[in-house]
Amino acid sequence: MTAVWEVHQFISSLMHQFAELCIGPTFSCIPGNLGNRLEAKIDKPTLVHWLCYKKTEKWFPLWIDLNMFIPIGVDCWIDNIRLAYNRTTRRSSNSPGVQVRVPGFGQTYSIEYLDYNRLAGYFYTMVEHLVNVGYIRNETVRGAPYDWRLAPNENAEYLAKLQNLVEEMYNQYQEPVYLLGHSMGCHYVLYFLNQQSQAWKDKYIRGFISLGAPWGGAVKVLRVLASGVNDGLSMISNLKIREEQRMVTTNAWMLPVEGIWPSDHVFISTPTFNYTTKDYQRFFKDIDNEEGWYMWEDTKNLTSDLHPPGVEVWCMYGMGLPTAVTNIYDEVFPNGDPVDFVYADGDGTVDTFSMSLCKRWVGKQEKPVHITEFRGLFHLDMVFHEKVLDQIQDILEGKSDTPTEVDVRTDTE
Repeated sequence: MTAVWEVHQFISSLMHQFAELCIGPTFSCIPGNLGNRLEAKIDKPTLVHWLCYKKTEKWFPLWIDLNMFIPIGVDCWIDNIRLAYNRTTRRSSNSPGVQVRVPGFGQTYSIEYLDYNRLAGYFYTMVEHLVNVGYIRNETVRGAPYDWRLAPNENAEYLAKLQNLVEEMYNQYQEPVYLLGHSMGCHYVLYFLNQQSQAWKDKYIRGFISLGAPWGGAVKVLRVLASGVNDGLSMISNLKIREEQRMVTTNAWMLPVEGIWPSDHVFISTPTFNYTTKDYQRFFKDIDNEEGWYMWEDTKNLTSDLHPPGVEVWCMYGMGLPTAVTNIYDEVFPNGDPVDFVYADGDGTVDTFSMSLCKRWVGKQEKPVHITEFRGLFHLDMVFHEKVLDQIQDILEGKSDTPTEVDVRTDTE
């Protein structure tokens, strides 16, 4: 038995040495909003519908939960996933009788596919690409999923776990770690890095790869909060999904940043009023979501100053696609969809103005800042597209210089 154990240890040691020789630095992924699985266990005092489960003995999928796609199931799901916000404590809590956990911290399965049937893929293509060039799942490429319903001011436990994960990877492989974020996950990375000392970052972080970050906030969030956005899930109406979307603090956090956007830019236009960043309090009152105002007050300063992260940055984003920057409603606002939009350049979800704000860091920190714009690339495709994955591989292999623009519609750069 001792001999078998020694052989196992020897093979494990060889695998770790091979991984270090093949890939160099280690790599951890921080997903965007909705970007990892959540699980729940319930023992509820009341039910929103008699067909909903009242109590479960085991943890079950909360996101993505396939029951949410049936008419009654969506009400049960919303009541399970919602947060209750307390204006006095300025804190959020789970729905009464609901426990929520994030499965698979430090592993990749929770961010590769968002469901247990492996139908809703997210980081799978990227992780598989890295595995094919020598990385090892859950060892040299790790996932850092989190409760994306909560902004970082209410997620201290996660930030501590992320720090421990980085230090663990460094200690195991004696190489500083790359952090990669997508979309809102980039704000989480920025907040995390801004909480660390420069000495800690110099030791443990090799660089920050940012994909499609809404650095100045996302205009789409105003539509999400006003009238709801089902993102193509036709079996759930926009107004129904709006109930859940108004209950998470991260949506308020991602509103367009006051002081960055022009003060006269209209994000929501209605027959009776045009809403700018100066009008958020009235906006939340008019849509009958005054708790949202308090959520925004709690989160608006977490990353809005865009303080440089203090590590080498590769800021990559899509552009060249029409992206809504003004939502135009008729008199049914907020209980109906926009009837028209004003468009600007972007990735179809976030506008280029917001994503390009990482350019402000150039010359503002000691470490280099590299910018690559991917013309014709949609927001979610940042984690799938071959040209992005190839560039990430080049970065991890030590090829720091990257092109300033890549046209994904052609083979030329």
